Amino acid sequence: MEVSTMMSSTVQNLMNVTFDWLNSTLDAPSVRAVVFGFNIRGHLFIEVFLLVVILFLLSQKSYKPPKRPLTNKEIDELCDEWVPEPLIPSLNKEFHYEPPAIESSAEPHTIVNGKEVVNFTSANYLGLLGHKKLLEACTASLDKYGVGSCGPRGFYGTIDVHLDCEARIAKFLGTPESILYSYGLSTMFSAIPAFSKKGDIIVADEGVHWGIQNGLYLSRSTVVYFKHNDINSLRQTLEKIATQNKRLKKLRRYIVIEALYQNSGQIAPLDEIIKLKEKYRFRILLDESNSIGVLGSSGRGLTEHYGVPIEKIDLVTADMGRALATEGGFCTGNTRVIDHQRLSSSGYVFSASLPPYLATAAISAFDILEKDPKLIKKLKNNISVLWKGLSGISGLTIASNQESPIVYLKLKKSTGSTQEDLRLLESIAEIALREDSVFVVTSKRSTLDKCRLPVGIRLHVSAGHSESDLRKASESLKRVAKQVLGGS
Repeated sequence: MEVSTMMSSTVQNLMNVTFDWLNSTLDAPSVRAVVFGFNIRGHLFIEVFLLVVILFLLSQKSYKPPKRPLTNKEIDELCDEWVPEPLIPSLNKEFHYEPPAIESSAEPHTIVNGKEVVNFTSANYLGLLGHKKLLEACTASLDKYGVGSCGPRGFYGTIDVHLDCEARIAKFLGTPESILYSYGLSTMFSAIPAFSKKGDIIVADEGVHWGIQNGLYLSRSTVVYFKHNDINSLRQTLEKIATQNKRLKKLRRYIVIEALYQNSGQIAPLDEIIKLKEKYRFRILLDESNSIGVLGSSGRGLTEHYGVPIEKIDLVTADMGRALATEGGFCTGNTRVIDHQRLSSSGYVFSASLPPYLATAAISAFDILEKDPKLIKKLKNNISVLWKGLSGISGLTIASNQESPIVYLKLKKSTGSTQEDLRLLESIAEIALREDSVFVVTSKRSTLDKCRLPVGIRLHVSAGHSESDLRKASESLKRVAKQVLGGS
């Protein structure tokens, strides 16, 4: 009994001593804190204690479950459950579209779905596709050179006919030198990045075709768009850039336009654009893909159309797959501009050169154009006939220029939805093909194309069309438009 009493007394005394030590420690001035007028004792002690706990926890090894290899069954189950990400996003219903296939030469009369139709889908403006002289020249070239060149121009891919073609283009357009590209669309999206770099400024029309859009993107330049074919919008854009950019004089500056716009059939006001170019000290990059062989009294393009010296244009490009009825593209200008591309233009440096027979065809096309100017007169007459025939068409309006071989029909009243507008226009095109054998195309654009101009029906007029072809097309479209759109 006495032993247990002594033990309890000893424990109690030890506890009292411990509490007295803690109280004296916590009451020390060095560990006191005053927060909002209240004394907080022992904050240093608590902080040290927490620090010790944190260090202890950090020093402990994290728990890891024991590793073991997966069994074959587990591997098979994981493989069965795995669903890979799709390579492309799922396509909407409107993108599931298969255009009619042409089963013969894409001339003014061609075969579609086994029957002969009047063709307004091919940009065969002069009707040279299938021309006897072109076929003879190509056949002779195939016999001499074979099909392809099997090498880029800088690596044994240059053939004498390439040099002849470049000289022929320069002579026709009145420039010092030209350069050939093996693919028409690559001409513009190779030429633009060759001259305009990151930090430079490009002012471009909002209606330019995708080849130009891609060139603008690849250049990594600062791109500013102005309203489509609106000279006042261009003037305001250039003025704004000139007043707000203090470093403008140190930057390369370009205006990029099409001579004849593929997405609207409008013709650029080159004479007014040159005045602005000279006032604000910009350079002009002009794409003549749809205007060579079409505009001007002898088919030399927009500069001849306006009577402007071609020397005022810094860079002229064109796709030869339109009026010239061949393939490939070219750029023409002064010698320094052309020589720079031979070293810096990706489409020229890295692509196999243009097949020799296509270069021969281009030379022959220029020869025919110079010897037979009546082709241009016939084309202009056909454009006038179609315009007259389409006047008063229900629910549609002609948005293109009266001299343009691209006759562009758009809805008078949009539904407010591009997809719905396109559906109505495709219905017109499908019925015209099925019931009247008139082959036209809508301006259906890919997801890559950033052009936001109104969609429409695009008719490519050719010098090869007869007046009966044009009357048939206008009568068919008038009837079908009234059937689909009503009498609005």
